[in-house]
Amino acid sequence: MPKTVFLVDDSTTILLSISAILAKAGYGIEKASSAEEALRRFSSGIKADLLLTDLNMPGMNGIELIREVRKLAPYRFMPILFLTTESQQSRRQEAKAAGASGWIVKPATADELLNTIRLVLH
Repeated sequence: MPKTVFLVDDSTTILLSISAILAKAGYGIEKASSAEEALRRFSSGIKADLLLTDLNMPGMNGIELIREVRKLAPYRFMPILFLTTESQQSRRQEAKAAGASGWIVKPATADELLNTIRLVLH
């Protein structure tokens, strides 16, 4: 059974391009265009093997989303990757403290993205 990646980004372009890369690589995909929508879906028990989230979004940001998802028992140990344009060390540390497993800086190549995902899923 293919692994499912839950992708959260407020950019429709990013959602479409990353979904295409993941689908081509054989992953199942769930998408949300806001952290609030993603949290509602996680709260209702959606199945996901990995959360890939943007950092900067209107409303709840990616770090706040990670903190909330980590409070939900089924997702306490699920790998979570940040996909963001920011590369500051302080933001990385804040993300790690919130429960992020790793960090991918945009724009990432398809190979960088898939290699990082494979690394955290296996």
